[in-house]
Amino acid sequence: MSEHNQTSTPKRPIHAPQHQFPVQHGELCIGDITITRLAQRVGQTPFYAYDRQLVTASIQDLLLAFEGKVELHYAVKANPFPALVSHIAPQIDGFDVASAQELKIALDAGMPVTRISFAGPGKRKEELTQAVAAGILLHIESFREAHLLAEISNTLGLPARVAVRVNPDFELKSSGMKMGGGAKPFGVDAEQVPALLETIHTLGLEFEGFHLFAGSQNLRAEAIIEAQQLSYALALKLAAHAPRPVLSLNLGGGFGIPYFPGETELDTDPIITNLLELAERTKQELPQARLAIELGRYLVGEAGVYVCRVLDRKESRGQVFLITDGGMHHHLAASGNLGQVIRKNYPVMIANRADATDKETVSITGPLCTPLDILAERMELPCAQPGDLITVLQSGAYGASASPQDFLSHPHVVEVLV
Repeated sequence: MSEHNQTSTPKRPIHAPQHQFPVQHGELCIGDITITRLAQRVGQTPFYAYDRQLVTASIQDLLLAFEGKVELHYAVKANPFPALVSHIAPQIDGFDVASAQELKIALDAGMPVTRISFAGPGKRKEELTQAVAAGILLHIESFREAHLLAEISNTLGLPARVAVRVNPDFELKSSGMKMGGGAKPFGVDAEQVPALLETIHTLGLEFEGFHLFAGSQNLRAEAIIEAQQLSYALALKLAAHAPRPVLSLNLGGGFGIPYFPGETELDTDPIITNLLELAERTKQELPQARLAIELGRYLVGEAGVYVCRVLDRKESRGQVFLITDGGMHHHLAASGNLGQVIRKNYPVMIANRADATDKETVSITGPLCTPLDILAERMELPCAQPGDLITVLQSGAYGASASPQDFLSHPHVVEVLV
C-alpha cells in the first residue's frame, strides 16, 4: 500500500450533539411546539424563544447536587428578559445585577432584596443611591464607591450593605473571558483590599463579604476547580482583615457551554465535589458565611434559540447565500463580533427541514449592508428556500440584550418564553 493511501484525511471538527430540543415530523420543537407553529404564534420573525422546562432542569440539577450547602445565584446580565427572570426568581437563591435597570427587573420579579447583589466597575451615584434605598448588597469595586456609599448612607439614613469585589492575583485558565488577574478594571486588587476594608470600617458601612470572579465560559473542570480553590484561599486570607465576620462568599461562575465545532460539554461532577468540600471548610473556617456561585449562560444558554426566516436565495460565483431577516443586529455573538478572535459557526439548523437529507454548503447572512452580518459561513445544511426558518442554537444567553438592535434601523427582535 502506498504512503499516500495510508494517510487518512483529517475529519472536520463537528459541533457537540444538541440533545435539548426534539424533532417531530421533521421540525425542531421548542417547548413541545413545532418551529413553524411557534413562528405563527409569535406572529413575526426574527425572534428568540426560551424553553422554560430546560431552564428549570438546569437549575434543579445543580440545586439537587448542591444539597443545600452551596447557594446558586443567577447573573441577570446573561439574559435580562423579564419573563425569564420572573420564571427563575422563585427557583434560586439570589440574583446578581449589573445596572439599575437590571435591579428593577430583579425587584419586579419578586426576588427579596436580601438576595440581590449589584456588581460592576462603573456604578453611577444615582444607581448607588437606588441600590442603597432598595436595601440590596453592593459589591464595592473602588475606593471611590466606598466614599460615595458613605455619603449616600448618611443622606438616606440607611447604612449601605457592602461586599468587596476582589481582583485576584490569578486568572481562570482557558476561560473565554478573563475577569480577574493582572491589571483589570473589575474589582479591587487583592493587595489593596486590606486598606479598603479599613476604609469600609472607618466609614461605617455594613461589611458582609467578598465576591471573586476569575473568568467566564470555561469548559475545563480542572481549571474551574483550581480557580475556586484559589479564590477560597484568598478570601480566607482577606477575612483576617475584615471589620466583621464574613456573611457572604461569592466564588463567581465560569461554567461554560459548547458553542463551536470540536468543543465538548463541561463535566460538572468534579466541580460539584470540590464545591461541597469547600462548603464543609466554610462551615469550620467562616462559620457565618453563605458560600455561593453565580451562573448566567450555564443556566439559560442552551435553553434558547434565535429564529429568522430566509428572504432570498442567491448564488455568487459558485457560493450559495441564504439572506434572512435576522442577523448581527439581533445576535452579535453568533455573527462572531462579540469577542471572537477567529469567527466560528454557532450550531445552526434549517429548523423546518430538520431531518432533510439533501445537503449543500451555504452561507447565511442577514439584511444588513455590511460583510460582518454573517450567521453561518460555509456550513453543510439541508437545501433551503425563501420562507424556511433558520434557527441558531445555544442562543439563550448574551443575545438580544448584547446586540446593537438599532444598527441600520431594522426592526427589533421579539423574545418569548415557552
